[in-house]
Amino acid sequence: MSQSQFSLSRVKAVLTKEFVQMRRDRLTFAMMVAIPIAQLLLFGFAINTDPRHLPTLVEMGDSGPATRAIVQAMENSDYFEIKGTVTPDGANRALESGDAVFVLTIPPHFERDLARGERPQIMLDVDASDPVAAGAGAGAIPAIVQQAIKSYVTTEPSAVDTVIHRRYNPAGRTAVNIVPGLLGIILTMTMVLITAVALTRETERGTLEALLTSPAQPLEVMIGKITPYVFVGFVQVVVMLLGAQLLFAVPFSGNPLAFLAAVSLFILVNLSIGFFFSTIARTQMQAMQMTFFMFLPSILLSGFMFPFYGMPGWAQVIGTVLPTTHFIRAVRAVMLKGAGFIEVWGNLWPLLLILTVVATAALRRYRRTLD
Repeated sequence: MSQSQFSLSRVKAVLTKEFVQMRRDRLTFAMMVAIPIAQLLLFGFAINTDPRHLPTLVEMGDSGPATRAIVQAMENSDYFEIKGTVTPDGANRALESGDAVFVLTIPPHFERDLARGERPQIMLDVDASDPVAAGAGAGAIPAIVQQAIKSYVTTEPSAVDTVIHRRYNPAGRTAVNIVPGLLGIILTMTMVLITAVALTRETERGTLEALLTSPAQPLEVMIGKITPYVFVGFVQVVVMLLGAQLLFAVPFSGNPLAFLAAVSLFILVNLSIGFFFSTIARTQMQAMQMTFFMFLPSILLSGFMFPFYGMPGWAQVIGTVLPTTHFIRAVRAVMLKGAGFIEVWGNLWPLLLILTVVATAALRRYRRTLD
């Protein structure tokens, strides 16, 4: 038979070879199966653009029956989850750190003024840095209050003036919320990917043997590999900040040193994750697949695109483990809320912990000899 004629036997030989290759490359096959399953679960169960049970604090200037009725009505509405009472200073700290999305302020003599028909005011402070998360609750609060107090007044239903104070993003501009979070997504994607392919490239090019036979210790190799990309990460940060200021007028009102600490830790965390991936992957393709598997939950479960508190409990647990979640919270707190080290420390120490765990695991997995 001529070689130019179509041959089913040759097709079968190539097909058999590809199945053998697929069976040997178990990591790639596992990623091909795991990625669509992860997307199905995340988009189907974890993503929710109508968050409920958002953390709420109450500043109690009065504590009569009408006040208690308002607080109970907010709890029953499902939009709010009352976490307790707070002082004025504590309310500001809770909003800046992200521990609360709403703070309801009941003024002194509220019950007396309500009984006199003087139409007292109550105020709902809203963390509007994420307009989607806070929008539904802020829009529902006037009706909730009027419904709660109708049995305590004899005047018209508008007996209480509910003032909504949207803080940090009063205009509700999406760019103000998205752009600081985008910094975390870009750093996650680029830093992990660049480092993940660094060592696997050495394997494919055959230069890993020289590296492994050199006197360089694992820690020395790790530092040498990731240090150049630290500078690349800071260049990306500068470019993003300039774009945020010049193109979108995103404010930067917090402590620059707190921002620098968050950025430095986050870059090191992602580079360490990339180095860890490179100790597992055998090829650059596997390294890129593992990076995508890391990138997908980071963009969906970190609070970047969808409200964090709108996700179910299991998704919030996964999101809390992700370094991107803590970095986005810290960056938004510094840039939009004027936060400093005290307010963002709750998100800095998890980054430091993740860095320690990942770097230790990467050093342990680093192979001193070729398999």
